[in-house]
Amino acid sequence: MSLLTLEGVHTYYGEAHVLQGVSLSVAEGEVVTMIGRNGAGKTTTLLSIVGIARARRGTVRLGGEDITHLETHEIVRRGVGWVPEERRVLPNLTVLENLRLGMMAAPGGDAERRLQEALEYFPRLRERIGQKGRFLSGGEQQMLAIARGLVARPRIMLVDEPTEGLAPLLVQSLTEILREINRRGTTVLLVEQTLEVALALSHRLYVMDQGRIQFEGTPDALRKDPTVQQRFLSV
Repeated sequence: MSLLTLEGVHTYYGEAHVLQGVSLSVAEGEVVTMIGRNGAGKTTTLLSIVGIARARRGTVRLGGEDITHLETHEIVRRGVGWVPEERRVLPNLTVLENLRLGMMAAPGGDAERRLQEALEYFPRLRERIGQKGRFLSGGEQQMLAIARGLVARPRIMLVDEPTEGLAPLLVQSLTEILREINRRGTTVLLVEQTLEVALALSHRLYVMDQGRIQFEGTPDALRKDPTVQQRFLSV
C-alpha cells in the first residue's frame, strides 16, 4: 500500500486553476521526484499535501487516512515533514534553536538522539551549532533546513528544490546525503528542477506541466524518452 496518495487533486489560487487533477503515489521507502519547469505546479502539490494550499477537489491520503481537510499542524504530527523552498531558516535563532524548533513537531523522550542523528549527516552544522541562521552560507542554510525536517522523524519528507542556487560540489554532496537519508529509512517526495539530480536520486519520477502529470516512470524510462524531455523539461 502506498504511504502517500493523491487522487484527482484540484487546487486553486483565487480563480487560477493551478492543479488540474493531480494523482500520484509514494510507497514506503521510495524517493519519488516531481520535475518540471517553473510554474508547473510542483510546489503547489507539496503545499496541497501539507494543507497550506487547500485542495478544492480530490483526496490526499497518508497511510490510507484521508488528510485532505486536516489543519497543517495535524498533518505534520501524523508524520509529514516539509523542507520548504528557499530554506526559510529562522535568521535570529541559532542552528541548535532551529533544530529544537523542528523537534516540536514530534515531541518525545529521544530528542537528543534525534538531534545527534541529524547532525551525523551534516558535520558542518555541528561546527556551527551556536551560529545564528543569518550568518550561515546558502549551503549551510539548506543543510539546516533538511536537518530541521529530519529531527521530527517524519514518515515522509517533502523536500522542495534543495539544490537550487548551490555550487556543483554542494549539489553533489547534498545528493549523496539525501540518498543516505533514504537508505536509512526515510521516504522522500522531492521537487527538483535539475534533471541529473532527479535521475540520480529517484526510484520513480513524475513530470509536471501546467498543473498536470505528463509522465510517470522510472529514471531509465525517462532517459529513453527524449520527446518528454524536450517537450516538458526543455532538455
